[in-house]
Amino acid sequence: MKTLTSAAANKLVKSLEDQKNFLLSMESGSSTYILAEGEKTLAPEYDYLVTSEELSQINLSVRKIKHAINVFNTTTLLEPLKITIDEALVKMAQLSSRKAQLDTMRKRLPKERQSSPFTRSNIIEYQYVNYDLAIINEDYKQLCQQIIDIQLALDTCNQTQTFDVNL
Repeated sequence: MKTLTSAAANKLVKSLEDQKNFLLSMESGSSTYILAEGEKTLAPEYDYLVTSEELSQINLSVRKIKHAINVFNTTTLLEPLKITIDEALVKMAQLSSRKAQLDTMRKRLPKERQSSPFTRSNIIEYQYVNYDLAIINEDYKQLCQQIIDIQLALDTCNQTQTFDVNL
């Protein structure tokens, strides 16, 4: 049994994936070799059964850690926000999407001349915003603050709260 924070668990997963990629690379380079006719040399050191078992153990460890992270995320409440981590992650994605839309809206001019290189009309057209720019700017600031609040709560939780993984 190993006790980890979410941050440490994610770093451990990354380390295990790095080990796995190294093994796969070594397997790729050592599982076959080429000899010219009549050439004698030692085959590269490679044991399929050992490599396969090591890869299986790494995969099992990664599954156990990721499952523990998922359970932690669905059961741990972010106190200042009164929502679970998984809900906070979804909310942050939703807020970020809305933030991008509001960012586009807040950058528009109240009245903007429209021109098209494809028309040769003498008619001048304008595009007008159909909303209050001050409200958009205020909502944008509030969304930014909500995202920051979620990020800070997640950072604190991921660095301080622990859970057990049966490795």
